Amino acid sequence: MRKISLLLVSALMASPFVSRADEGMWLPILLEKNMATMTELGFQLTADDIYNINSACVKDAIVALDGGSCTASFVSAEGLLMTNHHCGYGEIQSHSTIENDLLTNGFVARSKDEELANPGKSAWVLVRVVDVTERIVSQIAEGSNEEQRDIVVDSLSQLIIDEAQKDSLYTAEVESFYFGNQYYLFVYEVYNDVRLVAAPPESVGKYGADTDNWMWPRHTGDFSMFRVYCAPDGTPAEYSEENVPYKPKHFLPISLDGYKENDFAFVMGYPGSTDRFFSSWETENEMTATNDVRAFVRGAKQDVWESFMNEDPKIRIQYASKFARSSNYWKYSIGQNRGLKRLHVVDKKREQEAAFTKWVAADESRKAKYGKALDLIEDGVIQNAAYDKAITYIVESQLYGMESAYFAKRCESNLNKLADPKTDPEEIQKAREALRERADEFFKDYNREVDRATTKEMIRLFIKNVEPEFYPEYITKTVLGKYKGNIDKFVDNAFAKSAFCDRAKFDALAAKPTTKAISADPLLVAGGSSYDLYSQLYYQCVDGGDKLAEGMRLFVAGLMEMYPDKLFSPDANSTMRLTYGTVAGYHPADAVTYDYKTTLDGVMEKEDPTVREFNVPAKLKEIWQKKDYGRYGNPDGSLNVCFTTNNDITGGNSGSPVMNARGELIGLAFDGNWEAMSGDIAFEPELQKCIAVDIRYVLLILDKYFDAQNLISEMKFVE
Repeated sequence: MRKISLLLVSALMASPFVSRADEGMWLPILLEKNMATMTELGFQLTADDIYNINSACVKDAIVALDGGSCTASFVSAEGLLMTNHHCGYGEIQSHSTIENDLLTNGFVARSKDEELANPGKSAWVLVRVVDVTERIVSQIAEGSNEEQRDIVVDSLSQLIIDEAQKDSLYTAEVESFYFGNQYYLFVYEVYNDVRLVAAPPESVGKYGADTDNWMWPRHTGDFSMFRVYCAPDGTPAEYSEENVPYKPKHFLPISLDGYKENDFAFVMGYPGSTDRFFSSWETENEMTATNDVRAFVRGAKQDVWESFMNEDPKIRIQYASKFARSSNYWKYSIGQNRGLKRLHVVDKKREQEAAFTKWVAADESRKAKYGKALDLIEDGVIQNAAYDKAITYIVESQLYGMESAYFAKRCESNLNKLADPKTDPEEIQKAREALRERADEFFKDYNREVDRATTKEMIRLFIKNVEPEFYPEYITKTVLGKYKGNIDKFVDNAFAKSAFCDRAKFDALAAKPTTKAISADPLLVAGGSSYDLYSQLYYQCVDGGDKLAEGMRLFVAGLMEMYPDKLFSPDANSTMRLTYGTVAGYHPADAVTYDYKTTLDGVMEKEDPTVREFNVPAKLKEIWQKKDYGRYGNPDGSLNVCFTTNNDITGGNSGSPVMNARGELIGLAFDGNWEAMSGDIAFEPELQKCIAVDIRYVLLILDKYFDAQNLISEMKFVE
């Protein structure tokens, strides 16, 4: 019996196309196809309750923050949003100073007048989705190459977008699905006045930090709150004191009943990117050309940053958000490669490709239609492999790793406009304003010595690990030529001369720029030549990319024909999706079993006052000691902090509401588990977990820790 079970599990894991109730990020507009399975699992709503353009529904409560970097949900009739602490981390950090450290102390607005504005932050509310596949695909001539296809798709997509936006305040996008086999129009209202309302202290909202990131069990109160504002007539508007709270068509009621193992749970949000259809060649390339390089470079950069952050509280605040963004996918890259190797994903994808090849060969019409798909994919990946690795090194070390050099490159265009006597006055004014805003943003969270030390390390590892044919010109001619490989001397001189690592020098250059001064600045030369090389290598990948695009479109179309009874979930692409499953623990290894929930007791068990990641606020400890949980506690006197479900999520789902069978909020998704880090490429049905913070822990912090009765009274509770 054991042998049969193991063979069955092996067979299920061997194919990335196995249909399970907990696998798939589904388009709400097509949810009717999933209703039978969802109802069987316990779902109590209808497809119309989820997505309906004629009446209020759950989709109206789901928000894409900043176009899809995170997800949030409305929890009151006054535009109150709930999302993750790490989704609001940049805004919390931007309002923090040594004198008023919101990261350390947390924040609650006691009235709407105290809510904090965040220029540049946006909330995208979905209006409708329309299938435009036939309109686009029917116009692509048979035999078109990829360039010709792109021209048709781009022109028709723009026409469709223009029609959707005409005479309205809507923002529209046409998105490709299944590698160009389907297309959908998404229409949004975009609100640009989004104000910070509440955030717990880091010792709650980021408890465990990098140590616990991507891990279970988890004890993190990962939440923050914002409010969306609009013009008095309800339309989207830029920040203004005259704006009023937005009134959503629907907001989520909050359940205080909790959950138990095997209860139905669903998540709605904006997952960013998955690659479930990846071939074996793409998977191998992702592991070596992307993950290995990204983990290596970011690890080195973070070591430099951390050495400064540990010594200076001001630098810690300045670099807190940067470090968090960098370290998240540093650890992800490490974990994904471990998972892909441990689960032999490349071998399993090869088995799938062999089955596809056999299926194609069995029919002459299939040979004509799909026969070249896998060859195109293999050729495209191999052709671009060396470029891919070099591009990752350039992006991670030379662009993202060297702050002032990249800042210089981003300023170059506007500086050149100011230096050109032919530029008209209106363009000059726009350029000056753009430079001022960019400089304000950059220098607020910038430290010259941190950047100088990091730049040295980035150049050093780049030269050591990248083939000379992929060196940017400044390294070849200046670092290795003029300075004979003396990296320290080159960087020290560059930082002494450049205007882009010193605010006073930058302002002086921006006030009276000359073409000579701009073109001679050593950090601009470094950033410019790195970006130029990146562009050149990217162009070199066009031909291989076209082969890959054509091959994947044919491969995926063939798979859908090969398995006609299977519902294929499209890869994530930052559009709204629903995923469903159940509350459940898991078994990651022999003799290891994880429960589906953690409690506040576990927070205290992890406490370590000598480690910032595991500090516990005195007030929270007092609440725990008194067991002062009120209506948020369990009958046995405990308080849940986090829980796991088998919902299928990825980056972009952060902050997504986790709802029960009735569509009531029970938690906020904020992470996946370490054992399933390969899930973006190959879903792992036995291991993949969504980690969520219990909404009752969020409410406890708002109620008992902050006494934020103004916020508690806004929300609707169900018991």
